Amino acid sequence: MPAASRIQTTVVGSYPVPDWLVAAPSEQALADATRVVIGIQEQAGIDVVCDGELYRFDINHPETNGMIEYFVRPMDGITQRFSFDDLIAWRGKSGMKFRTRPPGTVVGPVGHGSLDLPLACARAKALARHRFKFTVTGPHMLAKTLIDKHYGNLPDLANAIADALAAQVKHLDADVVQLDEANLPGHADEWPWAAAAINRVLDAVKGAGAVPAVHLCFGNYGGQTIQKGTWGQLVDYLNALHADHVVLECAHRPPQELEVLRGLRPEIGLGLGVVDIKATDVESADAVARAIERAEKLLGAGRVRYIHPDCGFWMLKRGIADAKMRALKAGRDLFEGIGR
Repeated sequence: MPAASRIQTTVVGSYPVPDWLVAAPSEQALADATRVVIGIQEQAGIDVVCDGELYRFDINHPETNGMIEYFVRPMDGITQRFSFDDLIAWRGKSGMKFRTRPPGTVVGPVGHGSLDLPLACARAKALARHRFKFTVTGPHMLAKTLIDKHYGNLPDLANAIADALAAQVKHLDADVVQLDEANLPGHADEWPWAAAAINRVLDAVKGAGAVPAVHLCFGNYGGQTIQKGTWGQLVDYLNALHADHVVLECAHRPPQELEVLRGLRPEIGLGLGVVDIKATDVESADAVARAIERAEKLLGAGRVRYIHPDCGFWMLKRGIADAKMRALKAGRDLFEGIGR
């Protein structure tokens, strides 16, 4: 077996839900779809695969592709009821314009309730031959979407959610566990309490023997950017993370933004977004290789540990997503001189 490449290919998480799963959903169909999605990634040459986040699949296809509801609805202390006045007030909150309704109201101490991430993880990993990544929405994002009538402040709510997630992830059997924080890039001033909360979960990941990672992007709702901000505003947050590596949106960002990542602690590996999921054209191997070369010239040789799409593929057609994954491997191999 050939030696592993220095730069590993991976995905951020989601994959387009197969039409046939939506048309005829069942436990068996979900298992079959997960097998197909993982197999497609492995055939495309993805080194660290994911289940496409199909473990969150719901026939009603809730907003944000199950990124929020799957986690908070089963939790203790959270109800799906809220008053009309609460709804109107929630819709006026900054950063919630991408949703029409909150996923719930916090009315008591938060606990993990009937959430069962270890089972979801085990079912998917059993279908993978390559290294397996499991993704979990982070406590900052989850706290920001809820109506809080119990804790009275976001940091305390985020910490409570973090503890509930930590109790779950310490039992995950995965090679990589990635926490996703899609709201923070637009609210960089919240980084101190956001970092404190997510580190509770990342420490639990380490305790389980998995590699802890954090994904950040500026939004991918309807294929659109929904957060304003820069990576320069988030360097302090990135450096505070107890993560092995970060998975960052870079392909859709201004090229000069990469320079600020010189300030990233060398202990934290860089995951470089080299595929733009907000564009339907497929990147060439040469374009991917040049993106890696540009980053390493700017940040230092060996600085890039992973390459990946900017975000999840769920808004794209399957054929486009599949071609973009193949471009990741082809571009990495071209950069490293594999196959010459």
